[in-house]
Amino acid sequence: MSCRAESRHLSFSGSRDENNKRFFDPFDYAQGETFARNDKDMTDEKHPRIPSSTYRLQFNRWFTFAQAREIVPYLHTLGVTDAYASPYFQASAESLHGYDITDHNKLNPPIGSREDYDSWIANLHAHSMGQVLDFVPNHVGIAEPLNEWWMDVLENGPSSRYAPYFDIDWHPLKSDLHDKVLLPILSDQYGRVLERGELQVRFEEGTFYLLYGSRRLPIAPGTYRYALEIALQNLADHKDEDFYAELQSILTALEYLPKRTETDTKRIAERIREKEIIKRRLERRCAEAPQVQQAIEKALARINGEPGDARSFDALDELLNAQSYRLAYWRVAAEEINYRRFFDVNDLAAIRVELPKVFDAVHRLVIDLVRTGAVTGLRIDHPDGLYLPREYFEKLQQRCAKALAIPLPQDGRAIYMVAEKILTGAETLRKDWLVHGTTGYDFGSQAAQLLVDSSAETAITKTFHRFIGHSMPFGHLLYAKKLQVMKLALANDVDVLGNMVDRLSEQNRWYRDFTLEALARAVRETIACFPVYRTYLAPGRPVSDEDRQVVERAIAAAKRRNPAIEESIFNFLRDVLLFRFPENLGAEARAAHTHFVLKFQQTTGPIMAKGLEDTVFYIYNRLAALNEVGGDPQQFGLSVEAFHERNLDRQRNWPATLLATSTHDTKRSEDARARIVAISEIPELWRQSLRRWRASNRRWKRTINDAEAPDPNEEYLLYQTLLGTWPIQDSGEPEGAATAEYIGRIQVYMGKALHEAKLNTSWIQPNEEWDAAMRDFIAKILDPSPRNKFLPVFLPVVQEIARLGVINSLTQTLLKLTSPGVPDIYQGNEILDYSLVDPDNRRPVDYKRRRELLEALPAATPDELIRSWPDGRIKMFLTQRVLQFRREHADLFHRGEYLPLGANGTFAECCVSFVRELAGKWIVVVAPRLSSHIGFPPTGEPWKDTTVEFPETLSLDGAHDLFTCRPIHHHGRKVSISDAMSILPFAVITNL
Repeated sequence: MSCRAESRHLSFSGSRDENNKRFFDPFDYAQGETFARNDKDMTDEKHPRIPSSTYRLQFNRWFTFAQAREIVPYLHTLGVTDAYASPYFQASAESLHGYDITDHNKLNPPIGSREDYDSWIANLHAHSMGQVLDFVPNHVGIAEPLNEWWMDVLENGPSSRYAPYFDIDWHPLKSDLHDKVLLPILSDQYGRVLERGELQVRFEEGTFYLLYGSRRLPIAPGTYRYALEIALQNLADHKDEDFYAELQSILTALEYLPKRTETDTKRIAERIREKEIIKRRLERRCAEAPQVQQAIEKALARINGEPGDARSFDALDELLNAQSYRLAYWRVAAEEINYRRFFDVNDLAAIRVELPKVFDAVHRLVIDLVRTGAVTGLRIDHPDGLYLPREYFEKLQQRCAKALAIPLPQDGRAIYMVAEKILTGAETLRKDWLVHGTTGYDFGSQAAQLLVDSSAETAITKTFHRFIGHSMPFGHLLYAKKLQVMKLALANDVDVLGNMVDRLSEQNRWYRDFTLEALARAVRETIACFPVYRTYLAPGRPVSDEDRQVVERAIAAAKRRNPAIEESIFNFLRDVLLFRFPENLGAEARAAHTHFVLKFQQTTGPIMAKGLEDTVFYIYNRLAALNEVGGDPQQFGLSVEAFHERNLDRQRNWPATLLATSTHDTKRSEDARARIVAISEIPELWRQSLRRWRASNRRWKRTINDAEAPDPNEEYLLYQTLLGTWPIQDSGEPEGAATAEYIGRIQVYMGKALHEAKLNTSWIQPNEEWDAAMRDFIAKILDPSPRNKFLPVFLPVVQEIARLGVINSLTQTLLKLTSPGVPDIYQGNEILDYSLVDPDNRRPVDYKRRRELLEALPAATPDELIRSWPDGRIKMFLTQRVLQFRREHADLFHRGEYLPLGANGTFAECCVSFVRELAGKWIVVVAPRLSSHIGFPPTGEPWKDTTVEFPETLSLDGAHDLFTCRPIHHHGRKVSISDAMSILPFAVITNL
């Protein structure tokens, strides 16, 4: 909302102190606008609809469609234009995230009915709001019987009509797994689970199934005979009865049922038809003749065995071995699993969305929601897991255009779409992807790096190394952890690649002497040296320069690390990965080479993710705030000039990319990160404090197998985490003691951090004694008793960090709201929020409190907002003011030029400033950084002679501050920072 529009609601008294002017009433403005737009039909929108801003909502049983409907007016008043929904298609009832979808064409009942959904959408439309939906095309959840595709595969094996939907290797090296799916779901070794009687066959409504705990698994119809033959024996006294003959007839039908290994379409159709007829016959016969039901139950009692009598389980063992799946201890998954998963999550099976029938089946409902205008944008989850990402985006845009009954736009983008692509280093988003940008991890990382004091790198690094007792080269650590992932979590995925490339080498007499072991090792080493998540070669398309450089760089690094491996082996692998095929290669062999490359590309991403995000980010703790998805912890700070370059690139190439600072995937919230980043501004205080804290807390450590628990690196991370999250009173003073809830949150977070680091404990091999030592250490050092020596020397540092951190929070919020791109607010983060990694960041959001804060904003003065900064209203004020302004001037932010501005004077390095300009309309953004040099709050005279010079192209007539409507004084083209930020610690100057 501009100051001119605001004048309808404001009348400043000349006698009042400027610092105590009250703000406009946002609800008056928002309601008037809502009524004016109430009947707008979203299907008439111009396509694609580009959001001005988004607000991420995490749907689950604790936050439903009905609740989402209730907060629509609040979000609209906040200035949000589009809801950004987590996946809400059918998934596990217990799912807190929605990524374990079991049916893409049904809404998830715990979240609400179709009526609830339509009501939410109607309210969005009434407020002229759109919806960006997080869509998951790469995998499905398979832990629930709700997944009919997976249940059908388990029942029918390769003959299942859905078998091609999944990426299953039906002929792995282990012969016992031929035509079977390995199911690593057991809590112990198979024999132990079996003989404890935990596996039980049940019979209901003509169907046999296996019960293991709460899991139900189908029994192959062809193996019903194991139970029915015993049941027939139990009915020997009823041979003259019709039901006896009927049961014999059913057994005969089972003999003629096409096998579960059939692949002929006619025979598969016959099997599908006949097995259901058999089930209906069984159900009917049991209903008509209770003796049959009783005979079957008696047979099952015999088959299910008796704990204590090992031989009594032989029949059940034989029955289970005849299924299309092989039950196994969950820890064997890494080495033998034969279906592709999402990373190493056994309950998430990858699907082959590159197949037309799978694409159609998965997208039926979402395309319909696009057609009706319920969904106006899509976020595509994990595109690096797709077989051919570029082709996927192209096809999806075409389908959306068809659904919307519009011609495909010239640029191929019919609907707003962003991809969850994680960029590393200098990597850029592929320009041939028909999307509008990324999900914003890159911006979040750059904003955090901008707030780092790079001059402290040497001091902070030295402090880190001294505290943990050794150096920690980042590159070597990442290489080692990727190898570890390939050994412990994704071993079979890499073994498959080794076997594939071995078969390729056998086809050429030049390479047939390469051994399987040498080739497999070359594959592992190349993946370990891969500098990005993956490459994007596609059949029939030339290899891009980016992909060529990535492969050659990885091969060169692998050669350097492995001088004992024959160089020609790496050269062979390089040529295959770059589609350099021998000239005499036949069509079939070329297809095999191509398939290997595409499978290789699908594999490198999960290994990078598990090695970097889920391992290294919990070990390389030099400055934990930099350990974020899309971040580069070995980089220590980003110059203002480099930040401007990134923004200029976004403005030129991806003006509608998402900008995020907190997401459901971040390791800590934007505000916790902003605090931890501030450690770089106080390196000496940090060093001295660590020494005092270690001395105070040493007595609470344990010795486990001659090692100190927690170890120094874990302790180092803990102190950063406490600084990043410690509660602050409204007065600005740290809380004097931690609550039980807070202690529990820190214990859960550190437990996860230790397991992810995989050094002293892990998810696969938990070290209970070490885990307990960490929990007890946290409880002891946060004990509120007067004897605690830690808190008195910790709390003063918290106060300093919290003040620096809130300024960082406000700066990164302002930069996100005004930089090129579409800003996203993660649920609840419109005020200060100090959440940690999931599940901490998925706790219910208190919207009642936020609504009350928003309603009270008009009565607040700038001085009050600054003084009471811990309540978060100042962040909400900044967010609402800019979001409403963005909504009113959407073109300025979407199409406006971006011009970096330089600062001059004593504290020139302590601010970042830029212009957004379009057709004479402009804003100038001024935000502080490294505020420890200025003081708290960084407003007014402490800025001394620091100025920003406005370009000649901007007319300064009517220039005023967006937040206070105060005219801005200027001397020629120069504006003093002490004037621009005389009231608030940030400024947006505009002529609108």
